[in-house]
Amino acid sequence: MSHVLTREFFARDAVTLARDMLGKKLLRRHQGQVLGGIIVETEAYLGEDDTACHASRGCTPRTQVMYGSAGHYYVYLIYGMYHMLNIVTGEEGHPQAVLVRALRPVLGVEQMVALRGGVAEKQLCNGPGKLCQALAIDRSFNGLPVDGADLWLEDAPPVDDAHVSAGPRVGIGYASNKDQQRPWRFILHQR
Repeated sequence: MSHVLTREFFARDAVTLARDMLGKKLLRRHQGQVLGGIIVETEAYLGEDDTACHASRGCTPRTQVMYGSAGHYYVYLIYGMYHMLNIVTGEEGHPQAVLVRALRPVLGVEQMVALRGGVAEKQLCNGPGKLCQALAIDRSFNGLPVDGADLWLEDAPPVDDAHVSAGPRVGIGYASNKDQQRPWRFILHQR
């Protein structure tokens, strides 16, 4: 039987957690069916001093959830059309989050394909906006706990470092050069 990850699992720094989330399952109950997959790519965002982090401009109505306790979803919309799923980490008052960038689909693939407009399985969840479309995740999840009934994470054995690579985060051209180069993007390669 699978073990649902509780909020306590996420109460550590975002960089450590981003690496440790690889291989875990992200699952969504949608229209009576469970959809989801294995987390294969993440990015860490580490507080007000990280110019790539939304909290670098301080606490705003949008980022307020990041200042709360670990183990809650931070979901926002970019370009007016793509939702991004993050999980708040670290200590309360110190805004950190991990962006779930990609999944390897495992459950409910047919329904996920329909939610994505019939795209090929390889393209279902290979980006943060795509995975949110495939799992019907929107801003209604913002601020909800990670161990909820409709969207949750399940534990899995830790992945071996031989199957993981780390590199710079993507899509953060607005950040300082130093923050753009931080190796806080983690990828799980096929095992």
